[in-house]
This record gives sequence, C-alpha cells and structure tokens, in this order.
Amino acid sequence: MVKKKDILLIAALLLVGGIVLLFAVIGGQGGKSVLVRINGEKKSVYPLNENRRVELNGEGGRNILVIEDGTARIEDADCPDKLCVRQGRISLKGQSVICLPHKTVIEITDDFQDNTDSGVDVIVK
Repeated sequence: MVKKKDILLIAALLLVGGIVLLFAVIGGQGGKSVLVRINGEKKSVYPLNENRRVELNGEGGRNILVIEDGTARIEDADCPDKLCVRQGRISLKGQSVICLPHKTVIEITDDFQDNTDSGVDVIVK
C-alpha cells in the first residue's frame, strides 16, 4: 500500500531529476568543431558553424556526415544496423555519434585546433 510519504518522496525525486535535466540542457556548452576519428586516429576537424556534407570512409564502409545550423549528424551509413543514423543531431561539447561497424567516432569539441593527439598517453615519474 502506497503511503502519503512515499508519494511525496517520489514527487521530490522527480522534481530534483527534472531540475538537473533542465540545467544540463540549458547550461550545456556549445561546441565549436566536429572531430572525426576513424579506427582511433584523428582524420579531420570541421568547424561547426560552416554547413557541409562529408563522405567518411571507415573500416569496411562509409558514413555521410552532415554539418548544418550548428549541429552535426550522420545522415546515411551502409552499416547493417544504422544506429549511428538514429543517434540524431549533436551540438554540445563532449557529445558524440559512434558507428561501431565502421570504427568511426564523430565528436563535438570546444576548440577548432584540437590537440588531443599529442602523442603522450601517460607521464610516469
């Protein structure tokens, strides 16, 4: 049997969850560029503010990347499940679209001059 306190607890948890979600959506930082990695290697970086359509040839297949109106998405892919196409548009720093069959990762970054491939993985003293 559900008690009044249980209902209040559930309502409070839903309210807190909604507030956190609202801050995450409103306060999300917009990215400046789209980083393309294929098989773990950085292949290209495109500005997010310039509309373009790019064919990406990954491991065993192709993806069509579309950058428009400050968002990026995979428009088409020849992989069997097309999960990367269904992931939709991304525009916030840290968001990504991944195509596992083609080993392709599309990621929104903060800086057009992405320096993530410095060649140093770990420094040990």
